Amino acid sequence: MATTQVRTDEVLYEVSEGIATLTLNRPDRLNTISGPMLNQLTALLVQANEDPEVRVVILTGTGKAFCAGLDLVSATQGSGIGSDTSGQNVSVNLDLRNTPPTVLFAMDKPTICALNGSAAGYGMDTAMGCDIRIMAQSAKMAAAFVRRGIVPESGGTWFLPRLLGWARAAELIFTGRTLSAEESLELGLTNAVVPDEEIHTAARAMAREIADNAPLAVQSAKRLMRMGLNETFNDHVHHVYLQFLQLMRTRDFREGMVSFLEKRPAEFTGR
Repeated sequence: MATTQVRTDEVLYEVSEGIATLTLNRPDRLNTISGPMLNQLTALLVQANEDPEVRVVILTGTGKAFCAGLDLVSATQGSGIGSDTSGQNVSVNLDLRNTPPTVLFAMDKPTICALNGSAAGYGMDTAMGCDIRIMAQSAKMAAAFVRRGIVPESGGTWFLPRLLGWARAAELIFTGRTLSAEESLELGLTNAVVPDEEIHTAARAMAREIADNAPLAVQSAKRLMRMGLNETFNDHVHHVYLQFLQLMRTRDFREGMVSFLEKRPAEFTGR
């Protein structure tokens, strides 16, 4: 597969061997979310989800932080998200149905957050929106919303009770506590903790393992998992059966069966 690179002002985008890597690129501001970054990240996530060449998406950051939240400095100066005059200075898409965390949740392509550094506030919510999280050993997560006089505005109050249970989520949100990578792993907020220098290698290895599988099956599985959050068991197994019938008609299903019988690696095409 070809490698595609797109450089925008505040988000880097690359597709290589079926893996799209989106990199938050404001290292001097700890990758805090500005208006342009919000728009660029949303658009690039949609692009990755619609690109038939992309099988897995990795979201990460440059520098020493993954994302330290919204850009509060710009907001207090009247030019950022959350300020009274933000609309006069930059075109910001504030439709909460179409922002990075909501797009991440709605995507069919599997997503991996490679937490190269700390994730706080909006950055933590964005990480929670990914399917899988891998943390560098020095990285931290902080649901520090109540310490800033706000609430988790981008999915934290939905994700955390489901990931942790009510009592643990309440403790984390009500205290605004910062968690180390090891504490995040113990709670189940992250899938793995790796040495800092191995974060991108580990994320790509996980992405490669996923990308080698039948993409239509992976995407169907993600859709079904998402649907199952709000369905009865009987409704859900009905939808699973319908998806199963569709997948059995694909070339990838035949390739999966034949490669198994021939004892060779499958070569899936997404058809």
